[in-house]
Amino acid sequence: MLRPRVFLADDHDEFLKAEIALLQPHFELVGVASDGASLVSEVQRLNPDVVVVDITMPIMNGIEAVHKLVQSGSTAKFVFLTIHSSEEYIKACLEEGAQGFVSKSRMKGHLIPAIYAVLDNLPYVSSSTSS
Repeated sequence: MLRPRVFLADDHDEFLKAEIALLQPHFELVGVASDGASLVSEVQRLNPDVVVVDITMPIMNGIEAVHKLVQSGSTAKFVFLTIHSSEEYIKACLEEGAQGFVSKSRMKGHLIPAIYAVLDNLPYVSSSTSS
């Protein structure tokens, strides 16, 4: 059985290592980016099933990058994994095309279920302000 192909975008190396350790047993990790511009070009090149993306990144933030990818016709599903968990950020991410939103403080218990949910075309929101 083929494992879903996941791409990661985060500019914090230590956090990225934790994401890789958590996700590698469950998914095929096809690439990483540490800025929004690289995220856009690499997702267009690699065509992953799911992109896990942070909001705050250099060159172009994650929301802008997802907007560009959605506008360019990307078929990837997008899950934001971020420290920003206000309702305004959640709304902005979902409006730009994300299907999932997970607060970094809830990564261990929520990121894998979020990825599987968006793969099944179901929305998933778990922030530090939600239950």
